[in-house]
Amino acid sequence: MLLYIYLIAITAEAMSGALAAGRRNMDMFGVAFIAFITALGGGTVRDMLLGNYPVTWTQHPMYIYMTISAGLFTILVARYMHRLHSIFLLLDAMGLIAFTIIGCNVALRLNYSPTVVVMAGITTGIFGGILRDILCNRTPMVLRKELYASVSLLVAILYLCLLHFGVNHDINLLASFGFGLSLRLAAIRWGWTLPMFSYAPGRWGE
Repeated sequence: MLLYIYLIAITAEAMSGALAAGRRNMDMFGVAFIAFITALGGGTVRDMLLGNYPVTWTQHPMYIYMTISAGLFTILVARYMHRLHSIFLLLDAMGLIAFTIIGCNVALRLNYSPTVVVMAGITTGIFGGILRDILCNRTPMVLRKELYASVSLLVAILYLCLLHFGVNHDINLLASFGFGLSLRLAAIRWGWTLPMFSYAPGRWGE
């Protein structure tokens, strides 16, 4: 089941990257590149940090074809999509949760401590989106607006807790995915955020 979730995740994230590129009026190469970076960037950063070589996608060229194809396919169907912003957010939420779970599994296979496993899950979940937003000249979504990285954190913790208590792996995947997706969509719907830090130089006599 994890493989299917991974394939869905890279496709969803590639499409979200393509939509972001389209909103910046990029050409076909730009769309394909952003789709690729969005889908596989988080896993690449995770593998480099964990010393997990060779990097996953270099051993599976099919992932490259899938992400680029998904990006280019988005160009064809985007004109028929209504409410593109809502679709973008849904695809991004699916990718965030799925990649978090996948990142946790990679770190678990490498026998890292629970803390590192959680951080590996978060890195996999959010870094593709960070790279996408930077390349599209946007403030990364993880740094603004509704709950985002915190959703990844909670999903990683839930996933590890259910593993610890011996819950069936497929049930764990469904529960963690469903919880994370519901939380992220609820945060979008009702604007849930973490407390903001606002600092204005001079306010305190500086």
